[in-house]
Amino acid sequence: MKHLVLLFLIGLAVTPVEKTFYEKLSDAALLLTKDKVRYDGAYRNIPYPNGDVPKNIGVCTDVVIRAYRKLGIDLQKEVHEDMKANFSKYPKTWGLKSTDTNIDHRRVPNLQTFFTRKGKSLPVTDKASDYKPGDLVTWMLAGSLPHIGIVVDKKSAKNSGGYMVVHNIGGGQNLEDCLFDYKVTGHYRYAPAY
Repeated sequence: MKHLVLLFLIGLAVTPVEKTFYEKLSDAALLLTKDKVRYDGAYRNIPYPNGDVPKNIGVCTDVVIRAYRKLGIDLQKEVHEDMKANFSKYPKTWGLKSTDTNIDHRRVPNLQTFFTRKGKSLPVTDKASDYKPGDLVTWMLAGSLPHIGIVVDKKSAKNSGGYMVVHNIGGGQNLEDCLFDYKVTGHYRYAPAY
């Protein structure tokens, strides 16, 4: 009987704990770093919904789109539906007069608007510990180029209490310790009911 009780207790001790949505998003982003991707931001016609550019190419927004897609969330569809219903709330940087399912979700300012409207816009701080795995961070690069990445569950060597980022800044979908290497312009969390 002692052996049965002991086996039962051991079984309880190793029962896995269900990961949070943000932990799963962090894991999904890390998986993307295994794929060889060439930076290519050319406009392409893609299917809708669940459309994607070819797997071997992409830009920073494609990291976010693909990580969410691994969790069954189609940001192409989500962004399109919100833009279509609330077009006036989205940036007009590109002179658009209507939505475009091929590119709208692949533009950082549109994702910033969407995450602000449908998720949580968190404070932008210079404290690394404020940025948690699964958070989305936007930056402004030199030349006024917007950029986006996902904070992941890999500790930073540069920023005490902080984490690393998965993004594509030109060299593919990479894990880098770069949270404060560029001017942070946004900090978001987005976990839709799914």
